[in-house]
Amino acid sequence: MPARIAHPLTSHGTHGPWEPLRSVLADTGSVVVHGSAGDWLPGPEAMDGARRILGRDWRRYESLPQPRLRERFVASRLLLRCAAAAALETEPHLVDLAYQPGGRPYVRGCDQIDVSLSHTEDMLVVGITRCGRIGVDVERADRRLAGTGSELHACTPFEKEQLDAGGEPERNDSMVRLWTLKEAYSKALGQGLRFRFTEFGFDLSTPDARLVRPDGSAAGGPEWAFATFRAGERYVVSVAVHDEGFGEAADVSVGTALDQGLLDALFGGSPGEGPEGPG
Repeated sequence: MPARIAHPLTSHGTHGPWEPLRSVLADTGSVVVHGSAGDWLPGPEAMDGARRILGRDWRRYESLPQPRLRERFVASRLLLRCAAAAALETEPHLVDLAYQPGGRPYVRGCDQIDVSLSHTEDMLVVGITRCGRIGVDVERADRRLAGTGSELHACTPFEKEQLDAGGEPERNDSMVRLWTLKEAYSKALGQGLRFRFTEFGFDLSTPDARLVRPDGSAAGGPEWAFATFRAGERYVVSVAVHDEGFGEAADVSVGTALDQGLLDALFGGSPGEGPEGPG
């Protein structure tokens, strides 16, 4: 069965509510959450708590030279860690967030979920899946791409034909949708901007975009799902999910997502004890 992508949820801070996230994740296998950096930026009285949650990311936060970069970094990592903790039914400071060489985040020791992060201006977006791989990307809906040369560097011949057929009023909206879909797909593959956007494309003639080759012929298969949504009043979010056929098991809580030996190492328990003690 192809992966399903539900409409993104909105979160206004560390207190959630997080039950809707767990419900959507259990129902569809994937969930997308967005929030504003302003809502997620901790005040001075909450910085000690943020430092505890960020863990080793705190050193990276302190190394950023510009206040605006520091604010968005701490806000986005708090959202990512809190959303992942809600999915795993654990505490945010226990989420061991790490990064692949290209910068893609992952939760160390929890292969049962995959995560993705995107942000622009004040908008933060996190994707989580238990199906296999996920990528998310967010851009301003009114970002000017049409007429800037982006078609030459980011569009296949088939996509250019689609843009020409759609007419000028829709051209920029379609370009923003194509750009975010390509970013999301590349992130799901773990390639980011290293994957040339002219080597693959999307057919936008249906509500759910379809992956195609440069000439417009079908590519991929039913294991891929794509969707684009509006987030807030000014932003567009695209999502790519690859269902690797892990089955219908919905339990990704930390107590079952980690093997017992790793739990013992992480939480310092004796054999037979998990993070909550015996039983």
